[in-house]
Amino acid sequence: MLEGGVPAGHIVAIIGSCGTGKTTLALQYLAAGLKQGDKGIFISLEEDESAVMQTSKSYGWDIEPQVASKNMAVFKIEPSEAKVALARIKNDLPNLIKSMGAKRLVLDSVSLLNMLSSDEAEKRSILFTLCQQIKKAGATALLTAEARLENPTASRDGLVEYVADGVIVLSYVIPGSGGDVQLSIRVMKMRRTKHSRAIKPYNLTSTGMEVLAGSQVF
Repeated sequence: MLEGGVPAGHIVAIIGSCGTGKTTLALQYLAAGLKQGDKGIFISLEEDESAVMQTSKSYGWDIEPQVASKNMAVFKIEPSEAKVALARIKNDLPNLIKSMGAKRLVLDSVSLLNMLSSDEAEKRSILFTLCQQIKKAGATALLTAEARLENPTASRDGLVEYVADGVIVLSYVIPGSGGDVQLSIRVMKMRRTKHSRAIKPYNLTSTGMEVLAGSQVF
């Protein structure tokens, strides 16, 4: 669907409702990178380091040794200290990426980051600056975002999709016949690629996300 993967240097928004597997996809992206020697950084505004490691391990991606060997770093931003932490991220993140040699970065979730300010211009400025810093430091990033209730293909605040180079949407599909709820994935945007525009079903399995490329969503 992506002509081989997320293009290097891109900032990609992963938009989806609760339970669609945004964090799973983000961790899977980092785990796949570690297998090929790409160091990674996971920044969470929701779960602490141990919870992130447990979630990853439940899919068979034991990142604890990678953290111990400094091939990966996991950070938790506490909401009570979020503005201080945000200032540190803006100042220290580029140096951290370069000093680690990190190629992949995840911010989970950007929706919580945007809640730090009620001013739309400031939110856009924070996101734009953060994305520019990540790019200048030479990393590729996935930013997870909560979907809007009335429009599940858009982020809750409607900002990240305009800053990002790519947008991947994870959605629920409820069959009219009352059958099992399906999960679907679509690539809404991916600059500089001839990406697929098909809507494909996927499963969240014991080994991560599995896109059913040969199937159709009903």
